[in-house]
Amino acid sequence: MPAPRARQITLTTAERRRLTMLAYSRKAPYQHVVRVRIVLDAARGDSNAQIARRRGLAVDTVRLWRGRYADGGVPGLKDRPRSGRPARFGPVQVAEVKALACQLPAETGVPLSRWSCPELAGEAVTRGITETISASTVRRILATDAIKPWQHRSWIFLRDPDFAAKATRVLNLYARVFDGLPLGDDEYVISADEKTSIQARCRCHPTLPPGTARTMRVNHEYDRGGALAYLAAYDVHRAHVIGLCQDTTGITPFTELVDEVMTREPYARAHRVFWIVDNGSSHRGQTAINRLTERYPNAVMIHTPVHASWLNQIEIYFSLVQRKVVTPNDFTNLDQVQNRLTAFEQRYNATAKPYRWKFTPTDLKDLLTRIERHEQNPQQPPDHNHKPAAPTHAA
Repeated sequence: MPAPRARQITLTTAERRRLTMLAYSRKAPYQHVVRVRIVLDAARGDSNAQIARRRGLAVDTVRLWRGRYADGGVPGLKDRPRSGRPARFGPVQVAEVKALACQLPAETGVPLSRWSCPELAGEAVTRGITETISASTVRRILATDAIKPWQHRSWIFLRDPDFAAKATRVLNLYARVFDGLPLGDDEYVISADEKTSIQARCRCHPTLPPGTARTMRVNHEYDRGGALAYLAAYDVHRAHVIGLCQDTTGITPFTELVDEVMTREPYARAHRVFWIVDNGSSHRGQTAINRLTERYPNAVMIHTPVHASWLNQIEIYFSLVQRKVVTPNDFTNLDQVQNRLTAFEQRYNATAKPYRWKFTPTDLKDLLTRIERHEQNPQQPPDHNHKPAAPTHAA
């Protein structure tokens, strides 16, 4: 019986250019590259046997892909869909594994705080859900519904009875409105707080700068050089920071920060200066309000709701300080820490622009509506720690 004749392959200039690029591609799968080279050899008129010897392949393999290209072009070089191995776990078993992952371990009598995939696999076998199952299979099952029981997220129930009123007042001040009236040109909004316990850690070996294929290296061992507190006041609309370094926090250090701000222009002769603060011990309650007003009659203290310091814009600046100044911590002494903080403050003030605050009173209403729905249906935790979208800034 005569051998079947090889299929003829004729390529246009564009097809040859495309196949040549694929044949020398470094990103295409290796099997696909081999098939493309078979087609190019066939287009030059080589026989299947010649191509097989040159490429180190079986003649049947060359014949297969030569014929598929002749019938379907480049798409014919792809693998055809396969039925695959039959599923080992039925829908009921998959559902039971997901249901187990959605239970707290303590509720099932397992002395764990969170499930991991290996522990879920072991528990599924113990409960008789399946005779055997691997951790990777459990992970694939959970991935279909984005279930990640090894992760957790915390939240705080709102316990400030005046949360809505206090938060709205702060948000309105960011929009330059107070008690329904727009602020004047001689009225300012200050966001203030303390960043506590900034340590001076002197590394036992010098920090190495980054290099080719190497990140910056910081020695794990260090000697403690003490700690200080960084108090800062941020002018929300002028994007200007005034900071002080103190040995500790408290009423006296905070009063010194207030003096530092209120004795400067334009705040000294301002009509009103609003101080937005959280409920820390240095400035808590009506006593702190009275103390500030007695010292500076044009100063008005505004408290954020309890557990809502994320409404205070100074926290954004402190996050920059943490990421760009303090971490990784490698200072010989506290003087170096203070000098670095002061220098960064000056650098920030030279280029900073006001934060584009995106959390509005409307967003606040939506948040409180979600909390109210949760109180009616407590099966799902509310998004209490919803925060404004990351503002842009210059530093």
